[in-house]
Amino acid sequence: MPLLPSDSASPSPADTYRHRGQRRALVAALRGRGIRDERVLAALGAVPRHLFFAPAFEAHAYHDKAFPIGEGQTISQPYTVAYQTELLALGPQHRVLEVGTGSGYQCAVLLRLTPHVHSIELNATLFAATQRRLGALLPPEGPAPQLRCGDGSLGWPEAAPFDRILVTAGAPGLPPALLRQLAVGGQLVIPVGPAHEQRMVRVVREGPDAFAREDLAPARFVPLLGAGGWQ
Repeated sequence: MPLLPSDSASPSPADTYRHRGQRRALVAALRGRGIRDERVLAALGAVPRHLFFAPAFEAHAYHDKAFPIGEGQTISQPYTVAYQTELLALGPQHRVLEVGTGSGYQCAVLLRLTPHVHSIELNATLFAATQRRLGALLPPEGPAPQLRCGDGSLGWPEAAPFDRILVTAGAPGLPPALLRQLAVGGQLVIPVGPAHEQRMVRVVREGPDAFAREDLAPARFVPLLGAGGWQ
């Protein structure tokens, strides 16, 4: 059985009062865990996470935990999505690159904060399913992400520079291509290190050749694969 909605296992079409209540409870729990950016909390409160799950697994959608989505990947824990998004300090004018589209849930949250979202997914199977899912779930009158299947560790050179870059997989170090594609004054948020000892890292590009690095909380993500990640 597929873990994510697909052509053969469609997501529930409904976002019911019960689902909205579950999101309110989730947002309250995230606020209790220290998430303070009300725009981020509102974004997670608005995106129907259950529509990123196959119907058989919908009961897990509003638990604050990661969940497998197939292809060795997971949909991130809501707290992790909120924490990384809060670190980005996104404004509506910012151009953001997401490395690791996965299920598309984080991408949908980002679109609630800025219309300028580019997202890259390495796994072709996940990419095809997520491209269909986002096309079906996002309102036609609203902003749409620019999506690409490819090596996210190499960024998206022709669309650079980016004001914000968010990496949703653990890297062995800071990918040079992503640093090059970060605008001066921009921020990169990325988990760095092997699976058992990753740290969330925020990098600010202070000048053409000047970067300030801040090591933050412990993290645990699937590995970032590609030329600038784990080979």
